[in-house]
Amino acid sequence: MTTVTDVRPLRPVRQDPDARRRALYHLASPVSVLTTGPEERMHGTTASTVTLVSREPLLVGVVLKAGSNFARLAAGEGRFAINVLGGEQAAVARRFADSGRPDGNEAFAGLVWRADRYAHAPLIAGALAHYVCRFHSAHAAGDSELLLGYVVRATADEGLPLISYAGGLYAGSLRPAKEAAAS
Repeated sequence: MTTVTDVRPLRPVRQDPDARRRALYHLASPVSVLTTGPEERMHGTTASTVTLVSREPLLVGVVLKAGSNFARLAAGEGRFAINVLGGEQAAVARRFADSGRPDGNEAFAGLVWRADRYAHAPLIAGALAHYVCRFHSAHAAGDSELLLGYVVRATADEGLPLISYAGGLYAGSLRPAKEAAAS
C-alpha cells in the first residue's frame, strides 16, 4: 500500500484560483445537519460533504472546517448523528450554518426532534435519513478536517433531498438520466 502525505504540485499552478473555485461549485451534494448530545450539551452544524468511505466496516466521512467545534465535541462524546435533510428543510440547513446562532440547546428551539438512544444526539424530524455514528477519527486535511464515523444504525424515509449546488440550496424532483444510444 502506498501512502502519499505531501501532494504539493511540482510546479506552481497557473490557473486563476477563482476559476478553480467556481468549477468546484459544480459538485452537487446532499445537505445534512450533524448533531451531538446529550440533551444538556447539544450542538449542531450544517455539512454539505458527507460520503460513504467504507462498506466494511461501514464508515462515513464528513468534511468540516479546520478546528471545527463539532469534530471536537463528537470526539469528546464518542458519538454523533447525521441528519440528511429533505428538500423542504432549507431553513434548518441555514440555521445550523449560521455562526451567529444560539449555542447549545437554544439552537434547537422550535425544531421537532428526538434524542437517539445510543448517541443521545438530536434526530431531526422530517430528515430523509439518520445515521447514528460512533466516532472513529478526525484528520487534518488542508484547511479542512475529515471526521470519520462508524455507522451504528441508519434509517431512511421517502422524499426529495436538499442539495447544495453552485453555492445555493436546491430542492426538486430527481429524474433518471437518459441512457445514451450505443454507437
